Amino acid sequence: MNASADPTESTRRITYVLVGGVILVLCVVGLVAFNSNKETQAAQQKADQLIATLEQAGLPTPSTEQVTRVLGDDGGVVCADPTLALKKAIMFGLATNGAAGPGVRPIIADNLLVQGELAVIKTYCPEELPEFTKTAEQFKTADLTNR
Repeated sequence: MNASADPTESTRRITYVLVGGVILVLCVVGLVAFNSNKETQAAQQKADQLIATLEQAGLPTPSTEQVTRVLGDDGGVVCADPTLALKKAIMFGLATNGAAGPGVRPIIADNLLVQGELAVIKTYCPEELPEFTKTAEQFKTADLTNR
């Protein structure tokens, strides 16, 4: 009798392949879960550090969950390229009187405009701090709110 025609042998092969595939899938799922848990812990630690920095500066503080969701463990969009021309334009747009068209005028902005982003950059991407500081120095700011 031919060994390859034996139904129990082909059933065993199929079983071994299926069990091996299930084990492989479980290993991949376990690795993903492990890495995401490490990222979550790192994100929470950085969020707590940022919140402490904001509190020391007397700035309003969001919850740890909000910071973790928005900035993650790497600073998200803020650290992608904080000196990008579009980001500079957005910041300069925030430091205007709010008019449209030819009525737009620069204003003296509150220190809060820059301090919050500086705190994020110090916490999440300190290597970008010198370049961002050059950009931040272009703003005319003053302490305008009662803190």
